[in-house]
Amino acid sequence: MNVHHALADTIETSTASTPRLYAWCVFALSFGLLISDYMSRQVLNAIFPLLKSEWALSDSQLGLLSGIVGLMVGLLTVPMSLMADRWGRVRSLVLMAAIWSLATLGSGFAQNYQHMLLARSLVGIGEAAYASVGVAVVLSVFPKQMRATLISTFMAGAMFGSVLGMALGGIIAAHLGWRSAFIVMAIFGLTLAIIYPLVVKERRLGNCTQTANQHAEANGKSPLRSLFASRSVISAYIGSGLQMFIGASLIAWLPSYLNRYYHMGTDRAGMISAVLILAGGAGMILCGILSDRLCRKAPERKISLAVAYCLITSLLLSAAMLLPPGVAQLVVIALAMLVVTGTFGPAGAAIANLTHPSVHGTAFAILALSNNLLGQGPGPYVTGLLADAFGLDRAFQMIPLISIAAALVFCYGKRHYQRDIQKLMPTVAGATPAGRMS
Repeated sequence: MNVHHALADTIETSTASTPRLYAWCVFALSFGLLISDYMSRQVLNAIFPLLKSEWALSDSQLGLLSGIVGLMVGLLTVPMSLMADRWGRVRSLVLMAAIWSLATLGSGFAQNYQHMLLARSLVGIGEAAYASVGVAVVLSVFPKQMRATLISTFMAGAMFGSVLGMALGGIIAAHLGWRSAFIVMAIFGLTLAIIYPLVVKERRLGNCTQTANQHAEANGKSPLRSLFASRSVISAYIGSGLQMFIGASLIAWLPSYLNRYYHMGTDRAGMISAVLILAGGAGMILCGILSDRLCRKAPERKISLAVAYCLITSLLLSAAMLLPPGVAQLVVIALAMLVVTGTFGPAGAAIANLTHPSVHGTAFAILALSNNLLGQGPGPYVTGLLADAFGLDRAFQMIPLISIAAALVFCYGKRHYQRDIQKLMPTVAGATPAGRMS
């Protein structure tokens, strides 16, 4: 009996009638909004030096401006994902995009630190559930055979949006002022928010959960129990969140690091940081592909790969911080960026295998919650506190310890993985149409 094939085949998605051109239009617009999401989030990091100088802010205050977005996303991602399922995904996505774009516009008109903190909080509220709901919309119009490729490619949009936000933000701020950087990002998001509902229609999106929910109800067991029913799935949530701490900290503070220790202006620091973060986006896709290829017949090995990605991140980043500022250091940082987000694919695959198919959307919302509460929220803020106390270079020397902690959590989950899969199998078997188990 192949448990993993049973899990993969549980839900049938009726997308055969969706025209290919329309499906790719949905993907392009959804991907564009995800890029806008992260452009609006990361443009702030490119203008940290300007805000620090103009408003006499500490590094911890700057870190809070970045971390508050991740914190709001973490707190609201699950309830807003549930709201989107009830109210309609297309309408919800348009509302989210409008909120974060208008809040980004408000950031450009902020007169003091308190105004900026409020505006950034609203950005986080708007962005809270976009990734989980957006990927659900994309998957609903494509064949299930493309799910792994679509998920990794779609989520890499977060890295590419970060690149564009920091690069364009640094260039615009250097030539037109930091307020103009926020205004440009807001116009891009609002434009897509207007176009999106004109093209993407709720009635043309497939329903991939209805059949599975009916089977689950007939089976008499709540699929929601699988969200936290095993040690290995909880370990996947926590391990992914801890590793995200490193990625979020690097994305937030790389422009400032280059500004302080390489004496670069905001435009050049933004461009170099963009290239480094682009390596992270490429690494997310490559690490996901590598996980699928190496672990096709042994899915539990993906957790071993997650452990390896964490340890390699810690080793490379520690080595980079031992080098003096220069080309060699930047090359090693780029190598670290290639693997720092590599755990997203293996952790996501483990969570998909360890939870009931009918609650995968909620499971990925919980993963996003963990990534934000443990990673994107505290990462920039804690790094800022360390920078205030010891200097930003010393802070970068300390944070690789978090990757070691993430590796230990993944190791703990791997010990229980096979046993937890066996526990889930009866529930999945009950939800699977006859003839699907092999």
